[in-house]
Amino acid sequence: MVDAGPPIDTETLLLLGGAVVAAPLFKRIGLGTVLGYLAAGVVIGPVLRFIAGGEEILSVAELGIVFLLFIIGLELKPTRLWALRRDIFGLGLVQVLVTGAVLAGLGVAFAGLSFPAAIIAGYGLSLSSTAFALQILEDEGATNRRYGQTSFAMLLFQDLAIVPLLALIPLLSPGSEGATRMTLPQFGISIAAVAALVIVGRYLLSPLFRVIANTGAKEVMIAAALLVVLGSADIMQFAGLSMAMGAFIAGVLLAESSYRHELEADIEPFRGILLGLFFMAVGLSLNLNVIFDNWIVIAIAVPVLMAVKATLIYALTRLFGSEHDNAVRTAFLLPQGGEFGFVLFSAAASASIFSDATASLLIAVVTVSMALTPVSVLIGKRFLRPERSEEIDEDFSGLDGGADVLMIGFSRFGQIASQMLLSGGTSVTIIDHSANRVRSVQKFGFRIYFGDGQRKDVLEAAGIRRAKIVAVCTNHRETTDRIVELIQAEFPDVRLFVRSYDRAHTLELRARGVEYEIRETFESALMFGRRSLEALGADEDQAYEISLDVRKRDEERLAIQAVEGITGGLDKMRRTPVTPEPLVKPTRESKRLDNANENEPQTGDEDEMTADAS
Repeated sequence: MVDAGPPIDTETLLLLGGAVVAAPLFKRIGLGTVLGYLAAGVVIGPVLRFIAGGEEILSVAELGIVFLLFIIGLELKPTRLWALRRDIFGLGLVQVLVTGAVLAGLGVAFAGLSFPAAIIAGYGLSLSSTAFALQILEDEGATNRRYGQTSFAMLLFQDLAIVPLLALIPLLSPGSEGATRMTLPQFGISIAAVAALVIVGRYLLSPLFRVIANTGAKEVMIAAALLVVLGSADIMQFAGLSMAMGAFIAGVLLAESSYRHELEADIEPFRGILLGLFFMAVGLSLNLNVIFDNWIVIAIAVPVLMAVKATLIYALTRLFGSEHDNAVRTAFLLPQGGEFGFVLFSAAASASIFSDATASLLIAVVTVSMALTPVSVLIGKRFLRPERSEEIDEDFSGLDGGADVLMIGFSRFGQIASQMLLSGGTSVTIIDHSANRVRSVQKFGFRIYFGDGQRKDVLEAAGIRRAKIVAVCTNHRETTDRIVELIQAEFPDVRLFVRSYDRAHTLELRARGVEYEIRETFESALMFGRRSLEALGADEDQAYEISLDVRKRDEERLAIQAVEGITGGLDKMRRTPVTPEPLVKPTRESKRLDNANENEPQTGDEDEMTADAS
């Protein structure tokens, strides 16, 4: 009788259940989903021992990093990647070299490691966790912020650095049989694999997806997306390079494809599930016995590692021009060891550079430091300068072309106006100078970019020359005036629709010749008055006619004020209730006041009727 194998189903249910419970819980208490996944893995595996063999799950879950790098590549066009070359090959290179050398020196001085073991341990620990860091950046919506870009550049170089580090192991090996050296043919294969991937991605992938898209088969498009990601990863692995690097290159090559958004949507579910599984697998594979047996060493090594790396990263990022807050955020995001350390230390142990016990201890140090990453990020926020607001890059690389409407300012007024435009099928590009607003709104999928609408170069980058209408929806009157003045001077053919601050501002904007303006509270106040009248007993048609009359009188008054000044047209305003035709039938008959005692004060009847009439 064949065993149906329910343990597999049980393990799957346990992992899914742990993720569903732990991730939202840790997110709710402010520790982040990453630590939640990790805690769930520790509880299910080492603590309760429901699942054994976390290493096997980890080998599969590492595909989550592959998918993550592919999606990141889709967001980075080659031009944008080229713009990061200084951070990647400058800051990234210096960080690995300096951090690795310092940690290697500490290993020789305080841990008694031999020179080869110290080199591998130091440079292995100099690498940070791509999975943990990028997941935290994504959770905070900081991927496109300045420190997010710096952190990503450093992580990208670290992914490249794993190749020469692995090649270094045979050179440092004392001569074990398992040690092999990278030959010239192997190096040639690596270069050829990268070149082949670039050529295929450049000239074949877009036509392939065009053919598949024309068939209309959604499942085939998903299969093709998975084929591209996994195929590029396998090619790089065959060439002795990183799987994640192959997926990243494929993503970059497809970043300018018209199918970029669909590919991202197809891959995203797999990325999310596998990346969460990766964090849980790290927890599952945690060797608690090693930690308990060496808890004093780990308790000292982990803080020292994280403190040294944070200090060096802060100093180096400052040296390369980062401001204090950006340097602090980067330093406290990347102080942990990385998942590539697992591979490096295991290979070094196989090559007899150090013992299996030392490799297990280093892996435990890396794992604990990864688990403390969310805590490190929280601690780092205490070192920020609260009086200085952080900005993000004015990056318009995601614009594929001009939108019909360029909206400047996206506060409450702009958000509501955009709903009308988007609901009508109109494309809208939004720029706003509030970094906090841009970061928060981007999470909801709006096409919003950080930029100052008072600068000509920003307006041009945002597509003002191709926009049919420019909607100025900024909050402050002075800012609005400067933007209108700039646009009318530099782009005189642009149709301007402007949010005005008040009546006087409306008159000024009309004098400037803007095509359309509206006071920010006018329409809402009219609707408020209509609903109030209806609540007092007026029927809907009557309330609507009254609102039209008020609108007409207001427009007539504005026309008079444009000539006579702000005090003109007062006769167009209602300052007392309209008495000839009461809006609501009085609740009691009114008395004639002709024969009433003029010195006698009025009763509450007339006041009540007046209130009803208003």
